[in-house]
Amino acid sequence: MSELEILYKCDSSYIITFYSAFFVENRISICTEYMDGGSLDVYRRIPEHVLGRISVAVVKGLTYLWSLKILHRDVKPSNMLVNTRGQVKLCDFGVSTQLVNSIAKTYVGTNAYMAPERISGEQYGIHSDVWSVGISFMEVIAEYFFPSFHFILCGLSCSVVALYTINLSPFLYLLCPQDHAFILHYDDGNAEVVSMWVCRCLEERRAQAQGKM
Repeated sequence: MSELEILYKCDSSYIITFYSAFFVENRISICTEYMDGGSLDVYRRIPEHVLGRISVAVVKGLTYLWSLKILHRDVKPSNMLVNTRGQVKLCDFGVSTQLVNSIAKTYVGTNAYMAPERISGEQYGIHSDVWSVGISFMEVIAEYFFPSFHFILCGLSCSVVALYTINLSPFLYLLCPQDHAFILHYDDGNAEVVSMWVCRCLEERRAQAQGKM
């Protein structure tokens, strides 16, 4: 599906509103509503109670897309827009796709926010969007970032590397491209919420994997 098709099809208060599109000099320009707060990637250290409200809007937006069998595939802070009215909306459906039997295969999107199954080139579904949401929220709630791929790899001892497959190095490289700022750690005050989120995601992911067997 093209971005225009998705925008035209969507009717949700959590998805950017589409007004019109026009073609000029071999370029398509899309007119949407103006979100005067910009995107979430310009914000840092968002208070937890504010992030909670943002989370509700983002999840509702994604749930709406999934109800139409649309996978966003590029969930990240720069694709979450806010305005001074307190609204949060998803945008940029340039790599979104229509799900077939709840499964997709194409390798598109932004590596740093991709779920492991997408990095590995395996089949994936809505759980990959959920993973990207978690990474995005970790990024906007903190002000520290992951070091580069080479720094991470050099910090791993030989004994640690030996515990994993030979694919560890290229996998880390895909996850942490040198030109992407990523989170290093987060405040311990968020530990309980993050723990619950991770446990739930792992349970869902495990159930999905067993269903493929």
